[in-house]
Parts: sequence; structure tokens; C-alpha cells
Amino acid sequence: MYKGRLMAMMFLEFFIWGAWYTTIAVYMTQHGMADLTHWPYTVNPIAAIVAPFFLGLVADRYFSTEKVLGVLHLLGGVVMLIVPQATGSPTAFISLLLLYNLCYMPTIGLANSISFHHIEDQEKQFPLIRVFGTIGWIVAGLAISFGLPQFTSDLPEKTPLTLYMTGVASILLGLYSFTLPHTPPPAAGEKVSMRSILGLDALKQLSSRPFYIYLLSSFLICIPLAAYYNFTQIFLESAGFTKIAGTQTLGQMSEVIFMVLMPFFFARLGVKWMLFTGMAAWALRYALFSVGAPDAVFWMIITGILLHGVCYDFFFVTGQIYVDKKANPGIRAQAQGLNVLVTYGLGLGIGAQIVGWLRNEIIDLSSADVLSQFGTFWLLPAIFAVAIMVMFAVLFKEKATNAVKG
Repeated sequence: MYKGRLMAMMFLEFFIWGAWYTTIAVYMTQHGMADLTHWPYTVNPIAAIVAPFFLGLVADRYFSTEKVLGVLHLLGGVVMLIVPQATGSPTAFISLLLLYNLCYMPTIGLANSISFHHIEDQEKQFPLIRVFGTIGWIVAGLAISFGLPQFTSDLPEKTPLTLYMTGVASILLGLYSFTLPHTPPPAAGEKVSMRSILGLDALKQLSSRPFYIYLLSSFLICIPLAAYYNFTQIFLESAGFTKIAGTQTLGQMSEVIFMVLMPFFFARLGVKWMLFTGMAAWALRYALFSVGAPDAVFWMIITGILLHGVCYDFFFVTGQIYVDKKANPGIRAQAQGLNVLVTYGLGLGIGAQIVGWLRNEIIDLSSADVLSQFGTFWLLPAIFAVAIMVMFAVLFKEKATNAVKG
């Protein structure tokens, strides 16, 4: 009944993220902050850690979900429009990005909660709604590479245009959110406790050995995943690519295909082997980047990017469905917030600092040998991803009678 409106919500939700997330490192490098490019990918996870506190206290209890979504996007849009004004001050620049992400990151869980509330079959219906988020990310990248050049003679990623585009889109989604189907707070009237705010009630209700293994594996695999989000755009620039944002959208294009195919794979693989396949794709991607980097082997780099469909859909989207199916309606937002905390928060946050340190130790962007250095750099997350993949395959054992086939 509300499918079209939910699709539009997802489109704008991920258009916003894609507009700045894949370009910010190039922008900072251009403006004298090359050694600090891992910080946007650190403040983003810090905000993801805060998100469950917000969801547990506000979204689950006091206000309808669509209104909270709208207010946060309006506030975030205004902040992002101010960010370029602080370019000359790295501390202020990064602090504003932190403030923006504190507004944005809770909206991922909110958008998922709204979607799950208004559908009946998560495995079949959610991928078809969520795929429009991927399309939004693609459109953002294409707009940057092929639309924004009409307004600047420089590489758009090096200009503040991408940040302004993000801010305007966020305000538009904020206004649109108030037209979304009413989604009442599921825990309205319940007593507020620190356990619920921290998401411990959700963790208790979801408690099982397989779920703990899922959380641990999700946390650990997100550490090497941070390398892709942090440094692929810089890697592509070093390898001679000129349409950086547009090139990266190839990954989202493959994501659309695999998102549509997810119900088919879910029925045949179950959650365990969906997650395992996603982890394997991340390891293969980094191996291709590592081998292809020294000579900038085009097909290896492009294949690594195209693997994003399997990497993201089979890991992140499968995880979101797994968590939702194990949670009851009263803790749905808390459960999604907990998932965001472990993956986008702790995992990618710690990962951003680790890969940022590795990048500064291994790669000198001014070196004539920078591509060989990238080859060494990409090998490390590949090895780490393989280790986590093997651990997950051995330890995760979900009974077939449980909520999600494993």
C-alpha cells in the first residue's frame, strides 16, 4: 500500500549519504587535510554508536518515527550547508561533520523501522524497497561526475558543490518525511530505563549463541571494510581515474541486481551462507585491488568495485533482515539501532582509525611508487577478512527451526 512512498524515502536517504561519503576524502586532500581523511569515516561511526541511545529513548517511545526522521534530516541539512565554510579550520570542519552525522546516522535505523512496520514479508518485500536506496546512491554519484561539471571547471569532488548538494537533499527528505505513513512509537507508555536506552533489552530478547556470533563477526569484519570506504576514492585518483564518483557507482549498480535477486538467494542459502558469501566477496575485492594496484590493472580494479553488490547486500542487508526477524515489534527500532552500533559504529569506527594509521605508515601520496604502496595496503584487509570469514563459518550455527533459516 505504501510501497512507492517507502521507495522514495529510501532513494533520498542513500542519495544523501552517497553524495558526500564517496567524495569527502578527495575534497579534504585538495584543501590541505590529506593526513586527516580518515576522520570523516571516524566521526560517522561515532554518530552510529550514539544512534541506538537516541532510538531507544526517543523513536521507540515518544514521537512517531516519520516525524523524528523529518526533524533530523532538516537539522542535518542545515549543518551540512555550513560545513564548507569551515574548510580552512580542520578542527571546525571535522566537528561540523560530527554534528551532521549525529543527525544523519539515527535515520538509517528509522528508515528501516518505518519500512519493516508497513510490510508483511521482510525477505521478499524489503529488498525491493531497499534497492531504491542503492539507486539513490548511484544517482548521486552520476550527478557528481556528469552533472556538477556543468557548474565548475575543476573535478567536482574537489569543490564544495557535493556538500551543498547533500545539504539540499537532506532538507528535501526532511520535508518529505512528514508525508510518510504514520508509524507510531512501538514502546509508547513504557517506563524509560537505562537498559532500554542502551539497547540491552533488545540484546536480552535477541540473546542466543548464533546472535552473539553474528554480532562479533559483524563487528570484526567491519574493521577491514573501513579501508574500502576510506580510501577507494583516493586509490582511484592515484590510478588515473577521472570520473571517480561515477566509477564507484558501478558497485551500486551491481548492488541493484543482487538486491532484486536476494529473495532467490535467501531461499536457497539461508542467513549463514548469505553472510559468509558477503564476507568472501570483501576478501576477494581487496585481493583484486592488491594484485591490480601496482600496474593499475583496469579490469581488476573495476571487478573489485563491481563486487560491491555481493559485499553490501549479502552482508549488511541480510544482517538487517536477520535482526528484524528475530526482534519483536516492541524493540524493532532498538534492535536495528544495536545492529547499526556494532557495524557502522564500533566496527567501522575502529576500522577507520586502524586503516588511517596503516595508510599513513604505508602510503605516500606524493611518491612515484604510490600504486605499489597501495598494493601492500590492500593486502592487509584481504587477509583479515579471510580470517573472520573462516571464524564465522565454523562458529555460526543457527537452527533451521529458528526465525531465519541458517
